Amino acid sequence: MDRYEQDGIKSFFIKGIIIIAVAVIFLILGGLFALGAISVANNVSPGELLRGQFFSSPSQESDPSPVPEEEQQKLPGLSEKNTAEIPSLQAIDKAISEVAKKVTPSVVNIRVSVKQEDIFGNEYYSEGLGSGVIYTNDGYIITNNHVAGDAEELMVRLADGSEHPAVLVGSDANTDVAVIKIEKDNLPAADFTSIENVEVGEIAIAIGSPFGLEQTVTMGVVSAKGRDISVSSDTLPMVDLIQTDASINQGNSGGPLVNSSGQVIGINTLIFSTSGASAGVGFAIPSDTATNIAGQIIKYGEARIPFIGIEMGANPTDIVGVYVTGVLNGYPAQEAGVRRGDIIVEIAGREVTTTYELLAQILRHNVGETIKIRLYRNGSPMELELTLVEAPSN
Repeated sequence: MDRYEQDGIKSFFIKGIIIIAVAVIFLILGGLFALGAISVANNVSPGELLRGQFFSSPSQESDPSPVPEEEQQKLPGLSEKNTAEIPSLQAIDKAISEVAKKVTPSVVNIRVSVKQEDIFGNEYYSEGLGSGVIYTNDGYIITNNHVAGDAEELMVRLADGSEHPAVLVGSDANTDVAVIKIEKDNLPAADFTSIENVEVGEIAIAIGSPFGLEQTVTMGVVSAKGRDISVSSDTLPMVDLIQTDASINQGNSGGPLVNSSGQVIGINTLIFSTSGASAGVGFAIPSDTATNIAGQIIKYGEARIPFIGIEMGANPTDIVGVYVTGVLNGYPAQEAGVRRGDIIVEIAGREVTTTYELLAQILRHNVGETIKIRLYRNGSPMELELTLVEAPSN
């Protein structure tokens, strides 16, 4: 073998060794890269992988000491219906439901037919809807004057679905109270309570027929008491109204506003709204006024508004009360000794600070009833008695 052949063989072996060495280096680097990737992906260190703490042999998979069940991760699923009671919420649910069951038999739907006249003098009849509440078990029902006061025909639908023609006993535009009657006995009369027993913030429930949807129950609170609203220049202002956010709509008029005991605290009468639908500001005639006027209508066929015979105006003194600017001759105030400049602070034991409050207290009493008034004259307190008379007709 000559020298050139020996040099060729030597060069071949050297190249082979170099190729093998490079291949080994690439294998080692690939293995390290794979080890690093696996450790990162599984959040373990390369050392733990090399010691065999991550990958286990088949014999290790059958380890007799598995991870306790309570330490294993559990994903949430769907639960069965929870029947455990939450006392506060379920108590409210039950109370409202019981109130509805108690009161709805006493609430009626009223359909009215009213005679009207068009611009050409032609008469026609239009129909309307309202609500009412049974006042006595022999058929007297309280509703609003604006529901039944001008009706030509009245039809009452009871909670049991039966219908009965009704007659108008009487109505009063000043208080918006009317009484109608159906010929039926043993009716479930509602239970009424004084507004004096009601606090602002208490639950208020309205029941009636909004838009003709009978026996509708809505709930809110007593938003305020003693609201005064002038509806028309032809009538006295409506005084001592209850304000509520219970939903009241067209058709609720004349229906009851009740407390959480199922007692009537007012008769729903009107709303404040820019759209004509409930905006959360509704008003009810207090039960004290409604029942008193209803009693007068049943007894006399009309409301007899009590009157004491004074004129009232702005109070120029520091004493809080109703300032008397004039006393009418021949009426109870003059006969009792009330004078111009007196400041009335109480009517029948109830404090009055405005003319509206004075009127509201008088409306709770009847013609012929004797009441006490407390007043200040020249800074000194006085107490007088007077007997109410019927207000003169306009």
